[in-house]
Amino acid sequence: MTESAPSPPSDTTDHLPGVPDGPFPAFVVTADGDGLTAGVTTLVTDDLPPGEVLVAVSWSAVNYKDGMVSRPGNRVARIATLVPGVDLVGTVVASTDPSVAVGDDVIAHGYDLGVAHHGGFAAYARVPGDWVVPLPAGLTPRRAAVLGTAGFTAALSLHRLEHHGLVPGTGPLLVTGASGGVGGMAVALAAARGHEVVASTGRTSEAGYLVGLGASEVIGRDDLVVAPGRTLGPERWAGAVDCVGGPTLAAVLRTLRYGAAVAASGLTGGSSLETSVYPFIVRNVALLGVDTVQTPIEERRAVWTGLAEGFSPAVIDALVDGEVDLHGVAGVLDDILAGRVRGRMLVRPTA
Repeated sequence: MTESAPSPPSDTTDHLPGVPDGPFPAFVVTADGDGLTAGVTTLVTDDLPPGEVLVAVSWSAVNYKDGMVSRPGNRVARIATLVPGVDLVGTVVASTDPSVAVGDDVIAHGYDLGVAHHGGFAAYARVPGDWVVPLPAGLTPRRAAVLGTAGFTAALSLHRLEHHGLVPGTGPLLVTGASGGVGGMAVALAAARGHEVVASTGRTSEAGYLVGLGASEVIGRDDLVVAPGRTLGPERWAGAVDCVGGPTLAAVLRTLRYGAAVAASGLTGGSSLETSVYPFIVRNVALLGVDTVQTPIEERRAVWTGLAEGFSPAVIDALVDGEVDLHGVAGVLDDILAGRVRGRMLVRPTA
């Protein structure tokens, strides 16, 4: 990791009522020569970066990006000492932003959180006011953390596809990496909107779980493979949400129906894409990139309102694989990079 220029001192929330006077626990990753050290330590509010809003974090969740910043040589973390956690949900304890009140329950994710700005794996986080999303009506803080970046990515992917022309009843919607956080969310959300969902996973033992989320069919990763000698495969999918990338995304492009699109947000299967122009110029397909980091805050808040309305509490709860305190984070980071996490693993920083 390379360390960015130091941020200017912040006087936005220090010494205000509600700010903790003493140390609080945090899971911290620190560059150490060519390697990294990671573990639970204590911080004080002076260690937190600038921002107008101080949040007592009640929940976070482990995402693939959190696993990446914990590995030596990664190109994701942009500061040498970092609190990971690209998701956080909590209660505002101090604010100098007139639009955010003390006592508000809020969500923050994306932007530089957990990458170049201390994230949610700590009892407290300080963030800019324009990163904050009010907790939507009907969502508990815990369920908001279950949705988190994964649910937001799934919702934005589906929004992009529907804007491109995908409507229920026009054919099967493929979701790759369906056993993961984004994939499971996409299966559940698309099924709730009336789409026929085919879930693709490298762990076919999770078929029952995926059918429970709404998949009409579960297929293995190998079922997507097209004969290497063929330029294009059969036209199978009316649309696709790809959470994998690499060869999987290439196979999806070759098997989309005429005029269909794939919304791509993942790279767990590789960051390179080896394909040809034939799907684009012969079948008029589209590759839609889905970025959830720099999504404008007004769109982010609107998507969250839709998320609160798009999932039943029972479906949200079914997406939880487990929860850990800060001392359990290191093991979960290993598990998510190895593909051993189904759905969402929650972090409770003050447990």
